Amino acid sequence: MARAKATRSISPSPATPLNNPVITMPDNSSVSQAKKSTSVGNSSQLDLNGEIRNRAYELYEERGCTPGHEYEDWLTAEREVLARRNRQQSA
Repeated sequence: MARAKATRSISPSPATPLNNPVITMPDNSSVSQAKKSTSVGNSSQLDLNGEIRNRAYELYEERGCTPGHEYEDWLTAEREVLARRNRQQSA
Protein backbone atom coordinates (compact mmCIF):
# COMPACT_ATOMS: atom_id res chain seq x y z
CA MET A 1 0.00 0.00 0.00
CA ALA A 2 1.32 3.46 -0.92
CA ARG A 3 1.98 5.88 1.86
CA ALA A 4 0.51 9.35 1.71
CA LYS A 5 3.02 12.15 1.63
CA ALA A 6 3.07 14.35 4.66
CA THR A 7 2.48 18.01 3.97
CA ARG A 8 4.97 20.49 5.27
CA SER A 9 4.00 23.80 6.66
CA ILE A 10 6.38 26.69 6.27
CA SER A 11 6.10 29.31 8.88
CA PRO A 12 7.62 32.65 7.94
CA SER A 13 10.11 34.12 10.34
CA PRO A 14 9.08 37.47 11.79
CA ALA A 15 12.17 39.18 10.34
CA THR A 16 11.50 38.25 6.68
CA PRO A 17 7.93 37.21 5.89
CA LEU A 18 7.44 35.21 2.69
CA ASN A 19 5.09 37.70 1.10
CA ASN A 20 7.35 40.69 1.74
CA PRO A 21 10.92 39.95 0.58
CA VAL A 22 13.69 42.43 1.27
CA ILE A 23 15.61 43.73 -1.73
CA THR A 24 18.86 45.59 -1.27
CA MET A 25 20.17 48.01 -3.85
CA PRO A 26 23.87 48.24 -4.72
CA ASP A 27 25.76 51.37 -3.78
CA ASN A 28 26.40 53.99 -6.48
CA SER A 29 30.08 53.21 -6.95
CA SER A 30 29.46 49.61 -8.01
CA VAL A 31 26.69 50.64 -10.40
CA SER A 32 28.79 53.28 -12.14
CA GLN A 33 31.71 50.84 -12.43
CA ALA A 34 29.42 48.22 -14.00
CA LYS A 35 28.09 50.78 -16.49
CA LYS A 36 31.62 51.76 -17.52
CA SER A 37 32.73 48.18 -18.10
CA THR A 38 29.67 47.21 -20.12
CA SER A 39 29.60 50.37 -22.22
CA VAL A 40 33.25 50.10 -23.22
CA GLY A 41 33.32 46.33 -23.83
CA ASN A 42 29.99 45.93 -25.57
CA SER A 43 29.72 49.06 -27.72
CA SER A 44 30.60 47.24 -30.93
CA GLN A 45 28.23 44.40 -30.02
CA LEU A 46 25.44 46.92 -29.40
CA ASP A 47 26.16 48.57 -32.74
CA LEU A 48 26.01 45.19 -34.45
CA ASN A 49 22.69 44.30 -32.81
CA GLY A 50 21.29 47.71 -33.74
CA GLU A 51 22.31 47.28 -37.38
CA ILE A 52 20.77 43.82 -37.50
CA ARG A 53 17.58 45.05 -35.83
CA ASN A 54 17.24 47.93 -38.31
CA ARG A 55 17.83 45.68 -41.32
CA ALA A 56 15.35 43.08 -40.01
CA TYR A 57 12.75 45.83 -39.70
CA GLU A 58 13.47 46.98 -43.25
CA LEU A 59 12.90 43.41 -44.46
CA TYR A 60 9.63 43.31 -42.52
CA GLU A 61 8.50 46.54 -44.20
CA GLU A 62 9.59 45.30 -47.65
CA ARG A 63 7.35 42.26 -47.14
CA GLY A 64 4.37 44.52 -46.51
CA CYS A 65 4.50 44.34 -42.70
CA THR A 66 3.11 40.81 -42.62
CA PRO A 67 3.79 39.13 -39.27
CA GLY A 68 5.12 35.62 -38.81
CA HIS A 69 8.56 35.92 -40.41
CA GLU A 70 10.46 37.58 -37.54
CA TYR A 71 13.01 34.80 -37.12
CA GLU A 72 13.64 34.55 -40.85
CA ASP A 73 14.02 38.36 -41.11
CA TRP A 74 16.48 38.40 -38.20
CA LEU A 75 18.62 35.63 -39.70
CA THR A 76 18.65 37.25 -43.14
CA ALA A 77 19.53 40.62 -41.64
CA GLU A 78 22.26 39.06 -39.52
CA ARG A 79 23.76 37.34 -42.55
CA GLU A 80 23.71 40.56 -44.60
CA VAL A 81 25.16 42.78 -41.87
CA LEU A 82 27.93 40.33 -40.97
CA ALA A 83 28.85 39.87 -44.64
CA ARG A 84 28.99 43.66 -45.13
CA ARG A 85 31.22 44.05 -42.04
CA ASN A 86 33.54 41.29 -43.22
CA ARG A 87 33.90 42.96 -46.63
CA GLN A 88 34.67 46.30 -44.96
CA GLN A 89 37.30 44.76 -42.68
CA SER A 90 39.03 42.88 -45.48
CA ALA A 91 39.12 45.91 -47.78
